Amino acid sequence: MRQSVVVVAGERESVVRGVRWRWRWRWPGRARVLSGTLTGLAALLVLAALVMPDSVDRLGPAAFVRIPAEAVVGAVVLPALPRRPRVAVAAGCGVLLAALTVLNALDMGFRQYLGRTFDVVLDWSLLGDAESYLEDSLGSATALAVVAGAVALVLLLFVLLALSVVRLTELLARHPGTARRSTLTAAVAWVACASLGLAPAAVPLASHRTVTALRGQVHRVSDTLRDEAEFRKVARVDAFGNTPGDRLVPELRGKDVIFTFVESYGRSAIEDPVMAPGVDRMLDARTKALARAGFHARSGWLTSATYGGSSWLGHSTTMSGLWISNQQRYRTVMASDRLSLTEAFRRTGAFETVGVMPGVQKGWPEQKWYGLDKVYDAFRLGYRGPKFSWSTMPDQYALQQYQERVHGKRPAAGKGRMSLLILTSSHQPWAPVPRMVDWDRLGDGSAFKAMEAAGDKAADVIADTARSRAAYGRSVQYSVTALTEWLQRYGTKDTVLVFLGDHQPIARVSGNHASRDVPVSLVAKDPKLLDRIAGWHWTDGLRPAHDAPVWKMSAFRDRFLTAYGSTPGPKRN
Repeated sequence: MRQSVVVVAGERESVVRGVRWRWRWRWPGRARVLSGTLTGLAALLVLAALVMPDSVDRLGPAAFVRIPAEAVVGAVVLPALPRRPRVAVAAGCGVLLAALTVLNALDMGFRQYLGRTFDVVLDWSLLGDAESYLEDSLGSATALAVVAGAVALVLLLFVLLALSVVRLTELLARHPGTARRSTLTAAVAWVACASLGLAPAAVPLASHRTVTALRGQVHRVSDTLRDEAEFRKVARVDAFGNTPGDRLVPELRGKDVIFTFVESYGRSAIEDPVMAPGVDRMLDARTKALARAGFHARSGWLTSATYGGSSWLGHSTTMSGLWISNQQRYRTVMASDRLSLTEAFRRTGAFETVGVMPGVQKGWPEQKWYGLDKVYDAFRLGYRGPKFSWSTMPDQYALQQYQERVHGKRPAAGKGRMSLLILTSSHQPWAPVPRMVDWDRLGDGSAFKAMEAAGDKAADVIADTARSRAAYGRSVQYSVTALTEWLQRYGTKDTVLVFLGDHQPIARVSGNHASRDVPVSLVAKDPKLLDRIAGWHWTDGLRPAHDAPVWKMSAFRDRFLTAYGSTPGPKRN
């Protein structure tokens, strides 16, 4: 039976070869052109994969006109192997090159959107979030088409690179003399270029990009695994972890304290020459309007632990006093008993704690770690209007619902209130951007239907840098205006508002080399509360000066607790 199978397989291979050779014999010119074209395309594909840069701003013709050392080594080693091992090893090299190319493309995307490289250990879960973002922004059908296209493209890349490396290797093996001369010439050219440091257009001609990328991936995996162990030790050290409730924020007892994160509200909104003029005018106007209502503000800068996205890392960094820069750190903290800033208020027993999270559309187990007695998510705010792309509802509506459901009601006798609000209207893709309406006409949100229908479409803005930057600036103006108008309208002598950005917008909007800084402001009527942070040297008003102090976001928790009378508890054994 086995012998029969071998015979049949041999017969099939003979038939295929016969057809192929008859075609070449009948149309030799076409066969040579087709063969040469396929070989040329294979060489171009392999070359592009070997020298492909890892960031969008380095893309350009000069990046691909290079001599890859990996190709020279492969041209020496692979043709020297016996045929069957040669084909297997060549195909394996093609698959490895395809995998590195995919990771390289992910690095490019993550640099463009999140300001960092892709973490092969931690970041796969974010691809699901990216799919959800596309679905919310562009619709289910478009998102499905994009995902399906991406999967098909990745599979095709693996197949084509494996076949290309095999084809080039077999060509070299069939022409050993020519292969040796060409390889020697390429090797000499590579050594000469490397020795002389030749780099026209600031791109070295001698490349070892693939080896560098592979080594970088190995180091990143090692660093990620080591970081997890080290961070667990750091997270266990908490100056306020054992502080009794009666020694936490005593200077804020009886106050109405509100922490608000404004999505993607970054330093670029205030200092970028395109977006800043409108945002700065708004901040100055809102500062004056609040002053007329008796409120005063001071503002500074915080350096966020994230960039372009992953807002929950910025939220948890601010609240935990730890630098939570990746998903593993986030999971570690959420599973720990680390004291959050919001939990500190709950621990006193003197505050009710509530969260308003219009962006939460599924279970949110983090509520326990945050120490929130009650959370209003996207489904508990009574909204009947349209979504504004990713944002489930306009910030003005969310704030009005906060007023009606929480802030407008008195807390239990003798208690203050601590609230955590996450505003979402300035979330990318910033289309359509809502506009302010009369507060008394908000109703159930149906009034926004015509506004949403007439606004920009996400698909028209998401890939257009100029339109994205303009729309981002408008969205920040809207969110901060909504928040400060709410404060002007409903704030009291006991209201203390802290609002800040969670991260900068994506690099396409903020620039490839933008900082990670975000504005932070503290607003109150009681001058004593502002006097307690006089030592922070923040700028008066809602617009922090360019040279205002910059802290790491992880420093805010302890500085805030200390400023308002908290004292560290006994150390844990």
